[in-house]
Amino acid sequence: MSAIACFKAYDVRGRVPDELDEGIAYRIGRAFAASLGPARVAVGCDVRLSGPRIKAALSEGLRDSGVDVYDIGQCGTEEIYYATAYARADGKTMDGGIMVTASHNPADYNGMKFVRAGSAPVSADSGLEEIRRLAEGNRFPEPSRRGSLQLLDCAAGYIDRLLSYVDAAALKPLKLVVNPGNGGAGAVIDRLAPRLPFEFIRLHWEPDGRFPNGVPNPMLEENRAITAAAVREHGADLGLAWDGDFDRCFFFDETGAFIEGYYLVGLLAESFLQRSPGERIVHDPRLVWNTLDIAHRSGGEAVQSKAGHAFIKETMRATGAIYGGEMSAHHYFRDFAYSDSGMIPWLLVAEHLCRQGQPLSRLVADRMAAFPCSGEINRAIANPGAALAAVKSRYAANAEFIDDTDGISIAFPNWRFNLRPSNTEPLVRLNVESRANPALMREKTRELLELIERN
Repeated sequence: MSAIACFKAYDVRGRVPDELDEGIAYRIGRAFAASLGPARVAVGCDVRLSGPRIKAALSEGLRDSGVDVYDIGQCGTEEIYYATAYARADGKTMDGGIMVTASHNPADYNGMKFVRAGSAPVSADSGLEEIRRLAEGNRFPEPSRRGSLQLLDCAAGYIDRLLSYVDAAALKPLKLVVNPGNGGAGAVIDRLAPRLPFEFIRLHWEPDGRFPNGVPNPMLEENRAITAAAVREHGADLGLAWDGDFDRCFFFDETGAFIEGYYLVGLLAESFLQRSPGERIVHDPRLVWNTLDIAHRSGGEAVQSKAGHAFIKETMRATGAIYGGEMSAHHYFRDFAYSDSGMIPWLLVAEHLCRQGQPLSRLVADRMAAFPCSGEINRAIANPGAALAAVKSRYAANAEFIDDTDGISIAFPNWRFNLRPSNTEPLVRLNVESRANPALMREKTRELLELIERN
């Protein structure tokens, strides 16, 4: 049995061809089929140059296992979620879906994200380890038939589903800067544009798997400047940028300032609860006070989940939550198969701007002042466990509240923090917030970082 290094906690991701090639992709297709037993699987890929050949090998593995493959072409991850949960071919829905993508990783990487029927996630504790074991064993039963390969066009239904989240009558002309990084999200914007009263200022629009505009990750500060500058140059109402498979959307206000995802979670939670009071909102434990306050003010119920898409989706399904949000810019929607989308959030925010008649900066200013935060700070350290233990030892005795849901969260009357290890790298991730005291937040952030870096 040969180990396959590209399996991670939530998906498959590795450098091509060193860690992921056509042979491994074929075996993963066979293993997915053997593990889940699907009859029909949707597949797609992002703009990476290796995408078509990895997808083709994956599809061969599925077909050699007797699975009928429905190829939706070049797309974003959420289009696979839509195709798996809602698209029908020959009167039937899909039994699973696989997106060939490495999200925000460099151009020489690729990978896969997996869902089962209904777009329920497949991750380490819900089937991914079994797929890995079968792929590494490379021993598969012979099927009674070879599966077919068909193209599936579900773009019209997907666009209709996105637009169902907004009231067209409430929309007014807005000027939006849109930056898909290396073209990934551009095709969806082009399909939406004729049905919206918005002017789009397009940046980095042509799909290019060589990533000439850099790694598609707007979380990196060095990738934000062009969007911010274009907002200011064109006097835009809003700036938007996406990662490579556009399951995350990043926001810039009318001044070009980057808005932390934490405050977007609160804004979207408020929007849903204004329409549907009493609903549940799911959030992660990294930054929480703003979300809890908004849920309470708006007559909703906030439910905490461990960070990560599989955990958020599981909690949403268990509680029937209408919306879930992570400060990392993942937003999840009950009526989108409890899946994350990088398109629905900006449509909702644009509608909110139109209804409120106020710029984004004003809509989040009070919340940013009430709950200033550090944003997520990553530190590479050799022993994350030792760092968490040292931090807990230092702060636990005088804490008002301690939570071990995900890493460690420790709260005091006027400030709190969450420190958690990365699932895939020798990193710890720190988030700090305070109650209306940015100086205290900055002081405690420095204090924590000094302690972490000594361990």
